Amino acid sequence: MIAVCEEYEFAVSVIVVSFNTRELLRECLQSLLAECARLPEGTRAELLVVDNASRDGSADMVARDFAQTAVPVRLIRSEVNLGFGAANNLAMETARGRYLVLLNSDAFFHPGALGRAMQHMEQEPAAGAGGACLIGRDGQMQFSGRMFHTVLRDACVLTGLARIYSKSRLFAALDRTWADLAQTSEVDWITGAFMILRRDALARTGLFDPRFFLYYEEVDLCRRIQQAGFRVMYWPDVVVTHLGGESSRQVPLTFSESAAQVVLWRMRSTLLYYRKHHAWQAWVARWLEDGIYMARRIRNHYSADPRRRERAREAALLSSLLRQAWKETRGGRVSPPRPW
Repeated sequence: MIAVCEEYEFAVSVIVVSFNTRELLRECLQSLLAECARLPEGTRAELLVVDNASRDGSADMVARDFAQTAVPVRLIRSEVNLGFGAANNLAMETARGRYLVLLNSDAFFHPGALGRAMQHMEQEPAAGAGGACLIGRDGQMQFSGRMFHTVLRDACVLTGLARIYSKSRLFAALDRTWADLAQTSEVDWITGAFMILRRDALARTGLFDPRFFLYYEEVDLCRRIQQAGFRVMYWPDVVVTHLGGESSRQVPLTFSESAAQVVLWRMRSTLLYYRKHHAWQAWVARWLEDGIYMARRIRNHYSADPRRRERAREAALLSSLLRQAWKETRGGRVSPPRPW
């Protein structure tokens, strides 16, 4: 549990978790230092970098190049890859700021965004967490404020209905692609590329659940923040460029070994989330997803089109990965040992 007190050494603690992103991390920290310099006079900030056992010299770069800066940069080295949530927990447990800001190493504030996020938190004491307007490297807006997962909403994404009917509040409910991104909104959860958190909300909810190595940790935390009586907000005037993920839902997945591993992580976290928050619906989520893959495999297996036969092979692999995730998590009841 995180402590709450009346006096803080810093107005804000910005936390960056890095895993083998040395050059992006350097650029991110340089941008952060410039953004902290734009804060109102007398507003003190600290930066915390958690290195998740990088092999590219990221930690040494931070220790060497950011040892003497106007805004203090603290480095936390982890000897193993803890994943997103547990690594952020390490920093949040020692952060000394009134507000906690989580930022990906491939994310960069637009001028004034950090100050505006803090101002929103001051003006909206019911807000336990806030998210930003994320813009990809291609200039396209990313949907950072979403609705909670349900079996039907997930099915709409898996079947492609959410993409085909992207303006439908029914089929595209999960990602809220129907929403006006220029409007301030209360949402169910926000992505971890940027997230500002209120300490007294975390004092009631606890930090990230470390069982989620990657995926669903933000969903779980935002659900607990709402259950504690706080709101989760999306603010369009807090603008952040986010280089990762802008095309992940549009590009067909080619199953290299690394891509299959990421899919397996997502499946494990899906089962853990459903078991934690929806109990028996973990069974429904598993069988519905597997049924979608089975139907895709049958539809494409006997086609003369090599592209369709490839889709059948991918569907078979997805079914196999889902069975593996079910076995490894015992139906969402346990999290495999870290690192995944």
